[in-house]
Amino acid sequence: MAEEGERSVEEIERLLRHVANIVRQRGREILSQFDITPPQFNALQALIRNQAMTMGELCQELFLASSTVTDLIDRMEKNDLVQRVRDEDDRRVVRLQVKDKGRKVLEEVMRARRAYLATVLSALSVPECIRLRDSLKQIHELMVVEVGR
Repeated sequence: MAEEGERSVEEIERLLRHVANIVRQRGREILSQFDITPPQFNALQALIRNQAMTMGELCQELFLASSTVTDLIDRMEKNDLVQRVRDEDDRRVVRLQVKDKGRKVLEEVMRARRAYLATVLSALSVPECIRLRDSLKQIHELMVVEVGR
């Protein structure tokens, strides 16, 4: 039985990796339709999730060097996706805010990504989709607990 469990773990790891790669690849194809790069997409998600981050906080969130994030934000600012705003309490601090165009682009990208996934999942029955969702949720929760240790 231990051998069967080991084979299952190997197959689950392989399948998760392959699914993640396909989702990432398809996600990049979708992003190209919206004239936004994967790092810009990641930055928009982080900024919307964490609201009014500093450049340093964004560097930590994205695991990127300061110079890389500065260039990224410069391009995003030029494309009217974000803006730098001085902190009202401490004028030395600059916060990043997502502009309306940035929010709209992110919403459109997410809508396209969900449409792609809905198309793939349409081959499954509703109970199968619910089982899949519940299983993924369970794996996610187990991993979050593991990371917290």
